[in-house]
Amino acid sequence: MPRVVITGAAGFIGSHLSEALLDRGFSVVGIDNLLTGDLANIAHLRDRDFQFIRHDVTNYIDVDGPVDFVLHWASPASPIDYLELPIPTLKVGALGTHKALGLAKAKGAVFMIASTSEVYGDPLEHPQKETYWGNVNPIGPRGVYDEAKRFAEAMTVAYRRFHNLDTKIVRIFNTYGPRMRIRDGRAVPAFMSQALLNQDVTVFGDGSQTRSFCYISDLVDGLIRLMLSKENDPINIGNPQEMTIEQIARQIIAMTGSSSKIIYKPLPTDDPKVRQPDITRARTLLGWEPKVSLDEGLGRTIDYFRAKVLGS
Repeated sequence: MPRVVITGAAGFIGSHLSEALLDRGFSVVGIDNLLTGDLANIAHLRDRDFQFIRHDVTNYIDVDGPVDFVLHWASPASPIDYLELPIPTLKVGALGTHKALGLAKAKGAVFMIASTSEVYGDPLEHPQKETYWGNVNPIGPRGVYDEAKRFAEAMTVAYRRFHNLDTKIVRIFNTYGPRMRIRDGRAVPAFMSQALLNQDVTVFGDGSQTRSFCYISDLVDGLIRLMLSKENDPINIGNPQEMTIEQIARQIIAMTGSSSKIIYKPLPTDDPKVRQPDITRARTLLGWEPKVSLDEGLGRTIDYFRAKVLGS
């Protein structure tokens, strides 16, 4: 039975990835320091072949026994988190990646890093291909996250070239679904929480900036395909269906039956104007593309948030 170590396993994506791998017959060791993760996300996995270790991965990682895959998902991932936790964000991208790579090297395991579309910054290329080097402000408030991920990619490639480690780099675009935190700060959970409470829905800027939203089950399918593939170069995983922030806000208000009104606030510094993945490589090399429609994915996510926000 293949054994997988997942850092950040109690987070939104990490918990879904842990569950999906267990469903496919893998043994999973989840590591998390619970800085932004939540044990409730993995409580239902405790009776399965799942071991949880509470640990800060910026320190040496010790796992007994054989390991076949190391998936490094630990990191604050929302603007609220990395603006409040700038140094831990940089440390987990640098030191945490180094320690996770060290574990993979020691065990002879395949390594995969969760990178992000944020490595493209406020892109001057649209849609974004993996060959695009990005437009990032290294000293802006978002730089702590963007540069942490860019450094993590560089270190991952260095381990592949110098140590001949089998490494994978996935660049994740906006993902949504159950287990996102109510106060996550990202668009979908923020809009849903506000709409369900009939509060004003806050849109930053004029709402014309675009994002491309991928449902969590589609993302996880792409991640596992990449993990099991022979590909080493970065691959975008995301839904290329692009829409404006105002459009997604209005759709969520309509789907929740909310009486909320949209209010506009200043756009945060260095907030990307556009975001859309070119998924040609994922389609051709992994045979992957998203399957869950926005209506279906939002419906499932609204059900989750309704239970969380309203208790019903």
